[in-house]
Amino acid sequence: MAYGCSIVDDSSGRNLVAQTAKYLMKGYWPSPWPSEDGGPRRLQSTPDPQVLAQTNSLRFATTSRRRLMTTMTVLGDPGEIFVLTHQALRSQIGLPTTAQVERIDPLTLRPLVRSPRLDGGPMWPGGMAIHRNGDLFTVYGRHIHRLARADLTVRAAAKLPVNQPYNSFVILDCGLIITKNLSLRSTAQLCVIDPDDLSLVCPPLDCAEQSVARLSAVGNTVYVVGVRTLTRYHWDGTALRRDDSWACPYIGDSQRSHGWDAVIGDRHLWLMDNGQHRYRTNMVGRGVAQAPNRLIRVSLADAEDWQSIDVSGLPGGSVTNPPLWDEARQIVIAYDSANRVICGFRFEEEKRALVPLWRRDGLGCASHMLHFPESGLICTNDYQRREAIVLLDISNGATVARVETGGLMQGVVFPSPGWNQDFYWCSMDQVTRIALT
Repeated sequence: MAYGCSIVDDSSGRNLVAQTAKYLMKGYWPSPWPSEDGGPRRLQSTPDPQVLAQTNSLRFATTSRRRLMTTMTVLGDPGEIFVLTHQALRSQIGLPTTAQVERIDPLTLRPLVRSPRLDGGPMWPGGMAIHRNGDLFTVYGRHIHRLARADLTVRAAAKLPVNQPYNSFVILDCGLIITKNLSLRSTAQLCVIDPDDLSLVCPPLDCAEQSVARLSAVGNTVYVVGVRTLTRYHWDGTALRRDDSWACPYIGDSQRSHGWDAVIGDRHLWLMDNGQHRYRTNMVGRGVAQAPNRLIRVSLADAEDWQSIDVSGLPGGSVTNPPLWDEARQIVIAYDSANRVICGFRFEEEKRALVPLWRRDGLGCASHMLHFPESGLICTNDYQRREAIVLLDISNGATVARVETGGLMQGVVFPSPGWNQDFYWCSMDQVTRIALT
């Protein structure tokens, strides 16, 4: 099917949509990847490309396009690939920044349609998703925009209440949009937004704590990673209500810093802490807290049922992203980007025990990942002065395939699957299509 672009195998697109049924979320467009991490649970999971059925001779082929500050790619209908970018240099001299969305050719990556520059203000990588109403929404800086998917014209725009960057959003099953300011000097506020006209549905809700991590959600429930406490909020039809029966003081009296984005499994929530860092072009050696970073599990049924385990055990451990959870295999992947360590842990439900399964030192991963559940493979990055992309076996950490992308900066943002036995990798200096051959 062509959209004024290179031809894509339409049968692959239709097959991918069909395979995606179990991943669909009611608030989102029925796409294999309508938002960052594949959806608000942040499972980072997508149906396996057919080529992964035979991995012995698997190879990568890459196409890259230099584009500063790419944040993520999302998929619409078969053949539709959207990429979100933003400015950075203006922020360094105290000027407001903007974001932009492009629909790109799925093979060559050239831009087919561009949105106008979208007002933002204070800089932080924002978010983009396709709502079930068919339009594309962005949150960047302190602005939210609704774009027509066909030509990326602005259908509605609004300024958010606090003069701070809002770090993306989630869409509830009821269709409402929830966003939150990234806050270290003031408490976080949850905003509930009507997708039609972008008005606030109710007054912002104060979370009583700062929060840096992005929101996660399942159904009509939102999970907030505060700098010290995990909390959740339910939409009751008129307002968000805090669940006073569920809160986890995951930092406690430790000297560690805040957690990052939470992954919501069927029965447990997963995250990592020591999220404060000094990223420049990469995360290596950029940790701030001297303690090792931890993997943390919290029961969704009882927040007092929680545990933590050191990831690498090395001082100065740090991350800027979530772990990855394989529900079927009961394996969780955690990492320490500052010390170049990635580990697999098996969770033994009956014993409530996290058991070390494998460990790889010297692998520089920092980005959000992709999970191919049928084959048990994960896709992540490896930064060694330049960026490479690797496929690892989730059961033992072995490398199945690897390719150098030529990226000068370590990616810490959001990949997505593609339509044609491929996927897309975003970093701070380029976007790359990686074809599986």
